[in-house]
Amino acid sequence: MSSTTAKHPDVSRRSERSRKAILQASMELVGEVGYPKLTIEAIAARAGVGKQTIYRWWPSKAAVLLDAFTEVVHDQDYDSGFPDTGDIEADLKTVLRATADEFSDTAFEAPYRALAVAAATDPKLADQFVTRLREPGLKVYTERLRSGQEAGQIDPELDLDLAVELLLGPFQQRWLSRSGPLTHEFTDRLVELVLRALAPRDGKP
Repeated sequence: MSSTTAKHPDVSRRSERSRKAILQASMELVGEVGYPKLTIEAIAARAGVGKQTIYRWWPSKAAVLLDAFTEVVHDQDYDSGFPDTGDIEADLKTVLRATADEFSDTAFEAPYRALAVAAATDPKLADQFVTRLREPGLKVYTERLRSGQEAGQIDPELDLDLAVELLLGPFQQRWLSRSGPLTHEFTDRLVELVLRALAPRDGKP
């Protein structure tokens, strides 16, 4: 029994180790060399696998990076939910401040910016980027605004999806264009301004 086990190692466990090594290597390298210089060959060398192993699972470096980044984001963010203390302004400020810190962290910014740029010229990647990263992120904001509507803090007639775009659009534009720092002062002012636009109208036309 023991000799059979020795002759037939757990292939699935070995494959999972290789997969994780590849994903980790892609995240490390994109931060070190940037997306344009990131190659499948470099990822394979860093992960200690043959490049054909990578091509067996992924069609491109963008696909590798998307899988790697998706795992990191979902482990750190979406599973933890959105705070709901009853104070919607405080909750939005808390989350947007944390998001600003995250987007200013090179370890996060490098792969996310690389994927955003690559998606702009690759429709298939763009669809996956939206489905796997953007939509889950928007959903948690939408749910928190819906809770605010139910508590009478947000106009009940508002389109919540559009309201989330109103909140996050300026944030994303500043980050993408590098037009200014993502400071806590900026995110706090943004939350305050948007909440004034979203507030109940008290029957006024």
